[in-house]
Formats: sequence, structure tokens, C-alpha cells
Amino acid sequence: MESTMAPKPIINVAAICGSLRKASYNRGLIRSAIELTKQPPLEGSISIELIDISPLPMLNTDLEINGKYPAAVTAFRDQIVAADCYLFASPEYNYSVTAPLKNAVDWGSREPNVWADKAAAIVSAGGGFGGGRSQYILRQSGVYLDLHFINKPEFFLNAFEDPPKFDEDGNLIDLKAKERLKSVLVALKDFTLRLQCK
Repeated sequence: MESTMAPKPIINVAAICGSLRKASYNRGLIRSAIELTKQPPLEGSISIELIDISPLPMLNTDLEINGKYPAAVTAFRDQIVAADCYLFASPEYNYSVTAPLKNAVDWGSREPNVWADKAAAIVSAGGGFGGGRSQYILRQSGVYLDLHFINKPEFFLNAFEDPPKFDEDGNLIDLKAKERLKSVLVALKDFTLRLQCK
């Protein structure tokens, strides 16, 4: 007898890194997250695409002409709209989010706000608190944007503690950190499905 069960949906995740540096540790977190989607229990249920925010101009409403945005902004906003949820890799600069990340968030918030009513998760790698302060700032913006961040598990990673967490190319090599990252992705997937069924 053929099964009548519908196939499980694939959750499409737009991943955004606040660092533009190719070998950044936060970009390495996203690369690792993409690899984790190819393994159980995530295999076949979630897909992550890294969205390049480097082409975005600095926010300037003079660039909005006759209700239209610059081509790079429109392309970015279309990618955000197409995603089911978001994964932010948020470095911490001066106790806050980076300028490129805030710029991307603000372009997405222009009318109509493309972030609204979707799930999101934040991961961070850095020194000291592991980028934690930047996450709190991003969460504050998310309140106004109507983003629904998962609360647990949190993921902060001190990238400079021994043993090394990343290799010289910025790839995550710490197995415990990978397991923690996997738990974030599972929580993001589950929360996304809950929101879609509400």
C-alpha cells in the first residue's frame, strides 16, 4: 500500500553574516551550519543559503526613487521574503552589531517590512563574551521588526580560548561547538514550523 503521508516540508533559511571578511569566524559558523544540514537529524528538512550583504549601499532614502529601491537592495529583499526563517551570525564591534549587519536589517525594514512574523536565531563568535552583547542589540531591533527569535538554546563562542575553535581559514573545528550549533538549528526549524501552523 502506498503511503498517503505528505512529504515533510524543507525549511529554507536565509543566513546573514555581519562580517564581510571571508575568513571571519562568524562566517565560519554559517559554513558549519550549512554542513550540519547534510547530517541527521537535519538532513532533508532544512536548507541554508548564505545571503551576501556586501553589495548593499549604506541606507540612504534618497536612493529610493519613485517607490523603488536600488537593484542590490531589491535583490536582497527578495531573498529575505523567499526565506522561511533567518540565521544571523552576529560579530560584536564596540559592544554592538556591525555596521553591515545593521544596514542590512534597516534596508529590510523599509516599507513593506520583509522581516515580519518569521522565526530567527542568532549565533556569535568572538572574544570575551563571545559576541553576546551584539545579540542583545539585534534582539532589540527584532522587537520592532516583528521578528520572533528563539530564546533557547543561546550560542556564544569565545573563539580565542584553547583548544582552538577554528582553523586558520575560519572553519569551525570544535566538535562540542558544532553540537551546540546543531541544537540551535533544530530549535529554529521546530519554531519555524510552529509559526507556520499557527
